[in-house]
Amino acid sequence: MAALSIRGLDDGVRERLRIRAAQHGRSMEAEIRAILVDAVSDPPPAKSLFAALLDRFGEMGGVELELPSRANVPRAADLSA
Repeated sequence: MAALSIRGLDDGVRERLRIRAAQHGRSMEAEIRAILVDAVSDPPPAKSLFAALLDRFGEMGGVELELPSRANVPRAADLSA
């Protein structure tokens, strides 16, 4: 495993790292390691729009519509004008 030294780190950044590490219940070193691993990891594959909508609204269920029967046969459009 490699060792890494970070010089010139702002005191405010160090303090926010300390607080973030405490919130996650780990040491500052473990927190920094987790941040770095997350930063260089490949992003998860993007969901399709359909999959995202299904995840969001799938629990609502579908909608059943009554469609009237077609009594008249569709006619072709008149393009002579």
